[in-house]
Parts: sequence; structure tokens; C-alpha cells
Amino acid sequence: MMSTPRALRPLRNPAYRWLAAALVASMIGAGIWMVALVWQIVAIGGGAAELSLVAGASAVGMLLTTLLGGALADRMSQRRILLVVEVVRAASVGIVALLSLAGALEAWQLAAVAFVGGVMAGLYYPAYSALLPSVLPEDQLMAANGFEGMARPVLMQAGGPALASALIAISSPGAALAVAALTSVAAVVFILKVPETPLRGERPELEQANADADAIAGNTTPRHPAVALLVDVAAGFRYMVRTPWLLGTLTFASLLIFLIMGPFEVLVPFVIKDRAAGGPDDHALILAAFGIGGAVGSAIIASLRMPRRYLTVMNLLWAFGCLPLAVFGLTDQIWVMAIAAFLVGAAFNGGVVIWGTLLQRRVPPEMLGRVSSLDFFVSLAFMPVSMAVAGPAGESLGLSIVFLIAGIAPLVIGVVAIIAARMTRDEIANPIDSGDVSDETGEPDADTETAALADVRDADLVPAAA
Repeated sequence: MMSTPRALRPLRNPAYRWLAAALVASMIGAGIWMVALVWQIVAIGGGAAELSLVAGASAVGMLLTTLLGGALADRMSQRRILLVVEVVRAASVGIVALLSLAGALEAWQLAAVAFVGGVMAGLYYPAYSALLPSVLPEDQLMAANGFEGMARPVLMQAGGPALASALIAISSPGAALAVAALTSVAAVVFILKVPETPLRGERPELEQANADADAIAGNTTPRHPAVALLVDVAAGFRYMVRTPWLLGTLTFASLLIFLIMGPFEVLVPFVIKDRAAGGPDDHALILAAFGIGGAVGSAIIASLRMPRRYLTVMNLLWAFGCLPLAVFGLTDQIWVMAIAAFLVGAAFNGGVVIWGTLLQRRVPPEMLGRVSSLDFFVSLAFMPVSMAVAGPAGESLGLSIVFLIAGIAPLVIGVVAIIAARMTRDEIANPIDSGDVSDETGEPDADTETAALADVRDADLVPAAA
């Protein structure tokens, strides 16, 4: 009897099948929303300004709630958070769909719903990331993260938009919005099938320790929930700063996003137009190549065991994976650009699969929601800055120089991060694909995560403000 391929093993788990089905429904809905939103704005007589307003409202909503979303995910049922998110999405998108079909929709209403959607997105990612290790055994997490990496470009960048385009062509943007709302309804049904799991980690012990410390200090008034959440967020930051591999990787990732996202999103269309005499179809081809590369890279990594040198492999995938971006400043051939985009997508998403698994395997369970939210926050914070800087940089330095910097600088920064955070030693001292702990340097294992978490707990055991 043939064994199940490694990448498909998580699907044998009934709870994960329902969770994956909910994720698929959510991704399809997000893809539909992106396209339906644009054409809905056009249908009500809006333009670029209205689209910017709606997109900005969504981004603000995510920035406001991402860090708090991580603290919530570490304090309460992640399944319940996902349920609330999908219920709110279904209701809010359903309302604008009805207003659209009734001919009563206005831009401010779309902006309001986009803001609510952004708030929900800030809650969703940390909760999903923290729930996954409660559903699957550790040796299947990388395959599950690989599935997500494959599904995201296929469903959000291809399947969902294609379905939205068909619905708009057949009926109207309102019909597409209605289907987007139904995908959230389907996600609710699927999440209800996922069994409730207890919170992982040592949260009850930490809460009791804080309560004991308050009692000793004479603070009999319980902490206000809002204060408790802020304390949790601060603890997440302290853990990040005191964990070298985490701080080094997030610092590298922040600079990486700043260096590459603006050029790829803002300047690539101008390279296509000005150098290759191309148009929208060529731009769509480049984006599709990036998405397909991401799916292929995720599939390859998901089918393999976690590398022994996982920190080095992950960071070098991102570092070397940026080199093909330099091609956009050197060629006028669309097919060469498409190959470069494919390689960037494959390397980037392959590294993301390792990164997601690494967080779920090495971050203490009671910290996973907050660390996941920090990861998400970094992406949100630096992406708009990169896009704002890319245009002026392209005009002042020239496209060739900007893409050369985007291709080479991440390699230098990635190598520095690996060395500065002593990742080569850390990954050997803390293997995550076997039970054998070894240290090639001959020095004792420092167990940095345990020490950092102990420091965070000690810092939390202080008198709370009434």
C-alpha cells in the first residue's frame, strides 16, 4: 500500500480538513472582493481617489488591530476568533452587496466595510497561526503551511478574481459582492466543524503568578482587560528583542519588504511600458508568473523535511531570491522578466513556508499569537512606505539602479543577519525535525527561547496599575 505524500498528510486529519476548507473559502472571498471592489467603485462613478480611500481604510484597520489580535489569540479560543471574523465579514460584505443590488451604494459605505474588513484581517492571521499547531502534530506543520502557500496565489490571485470577473460580466459587481459574502458564510460552517481545542502553553500559570504578585503588592483591583492586552503586547515585543534568531529574521524581513515591494508593485509596470513597449496583458503575465512561482516554491518545500540548517536556508532563500529583481533593470524582454518573477516568487514563498513552521515549532505556545502578529505587522508597516518611496527613487536614481539595489542589498543584509544573530550556531543547538540536540561548537546549548520567555515572565511580575 502506497504511503501518503508528505505534502498531503495533514489532509488525513478531519479537523484540519475543515480548517483548510474554511481557509480556502476565505481566500476565494478575498480574491472576489479585490476585483469586485474596483468595478463597484467604477459603477458608482468613482475613480482612483475613491479606490485609494477604500484601500487606505482597509490598511488602517489592519494596522490598528494586528498587535492586539496576537494578544487576543494568546488569551482566548482561536476558533472563536475565526468564527467572529467570518460572521462579521459575511454580515458587512452582505450589506454592501444588498446596497449595490438596490442601487443605493456610496463610496463611504465601501470604505467603512473595508475598514471593518481590515480590522477582521488583523485578528484572523494571528488566530489562525496559533490554532494550527493545536490541530496538527508538529511533523505535519510544514506541509500545512506549504498548502497555504500554494493556495494563496492560486485562489486569491487567480481563482477568486476570475470568478469575480465572470460574475461581473454576467450580472454586476453587486452579484460578485454577494458571492464574496457567501464564502464567509461557508467559512463559518466549516469552522463550526473544527473541534474546540484548549489554549496551548502556560497562560494559566502566568496569570496566577501575576495575580499573586498583585496581591503581594496590595493591588486588589484586577487589571482592566484593555490594560492586560497592552501588557501582553509589550511582553511579545520583549520576547522578540530577547530572542536573537527572531529579532534578526524580523529585522531582515522588514528591510527586505522595504527594498523590494515598492519596486515590484510600483515600478515594474513602468519597466514593462517604457522599456518593453508592453501593456496590461504583459503586466498580468508577470504577476501570474510570480504567483505560480510562489505556488511551486511552496509545494517543493512542503514536500521536503525541515532543513537541518533551517534558519540559514530560509534567510538565504529570501536573500538570493531577490537577485532576479536586478533583471528588471537590465532587460527589455517580457519573457525574461516573467522568468525572473517566477524565481522571486518561488524563493520568497518557499522561505515563508519554513518561517511559518519555524514560528509554530520554536515560539512558546503562549507567545505564538503575539509573535505571529508582530510578523504580520512588519509586513503591513513597511509595504506602504516602500511603495511611497519607490516612485521618487525611480525618478531620481533611475529604474536600473533601483532594481539593482533591490536585487543585491537583501543578499548583503541577509548574510549580516545570519552572522549577527549567530543563526548557524542556534539552528544546530535547537533542531526542530528530530529529538537529538547537538552543538557543533562544543558549547552548551543556551536555549534562548526558554531564557527569553523567563525574562518576559519576570518582567510581567510587577504591580499592575489599578
